[in-house]
Amino acid sequence: MRDAASSAREIYSPFVLKLTILRKQWATNKIKMRYKQIIWDWNGTLIDDTWLCLDIINGILATYQKPQLTLKQYHEVFDFPVRDYYAKIGFDFTETPFEIVGTEFMQSYWRRWPECVLHRGARELCEILYAKNIPQVIISAAERRLLEACVRHFDIDSFFQQLWGLDHHYATGKEDLIQEFVDSINLKPEEILLIGDTVHDCAVARTAGIESALICRGHHPRYKLERCGAPVYESIEILQQTLDINVELP
Repeated sequence: MRDAASSAREIYSPFVLKLTILRKQWATNKIKMRYKQIIWDWNGTLIDDTWLCLDIINGILATYQKPQLTLKQYHEVFDFPVRDYYAKIGFDFTETPFEIVGTEFMQSYWRRWPECVLHRGARELCEILYAKNIPQVIISAAERRLLEACVRHFDIDSFFQQLWGLDHHYATGKEDLIQEFVDSINLKPEEILLIGDTVHDCAVARTAGIESALICRGHHPRYKLERCGAPVYESIEILQQTLDINVELP
């Protein structure tokens, strides 16, 4: 008869193997905290609003008698500039100008965004970085007035040096904003980290010569983000665990 220890080893060996694999993955994804500036995206990264955007666009699609989107379909087609995304889901701008549809969306979003919450771990990581004297800004493709209202609502504005947004609500992208900000600060590109949730975030970071970390709880799913080549994290909480924030800090 086998002893109890042998039986226990057989029972728990798969668990131990899985834990070992996870530890190796965490070590591989570990980010050495050499960054002296954090740039946050807003929509889908800090605020959990993907569900709301899907609900609003499906309401608009219903109004125009167009097929509804599932979350999987939304993840597949959403992109910047959002004008291209609207074209992908069936809008003909010769019939209905983009400005009309885009304004309809934003009018609904302005009314309903207070239904959203921050992603789990968002406030905590921002607070930790603030306590460590690591400067943070939010740079968003959202309209600046909306961004400011949202950040004040969640009472996290004190964590950020600046809030950068667009002067319109058509979400054309933020490549110019990112580049302008990077050019305005006296840091090496490798000392700046952008945290976002879309392929666009990775692309604009790469164009500016800075690094990015991507969270797959927002407007793009993991499989799309992994194609970018930047580190991808299941949540902000996981990112917090892998950020070595005790290294090279004042």
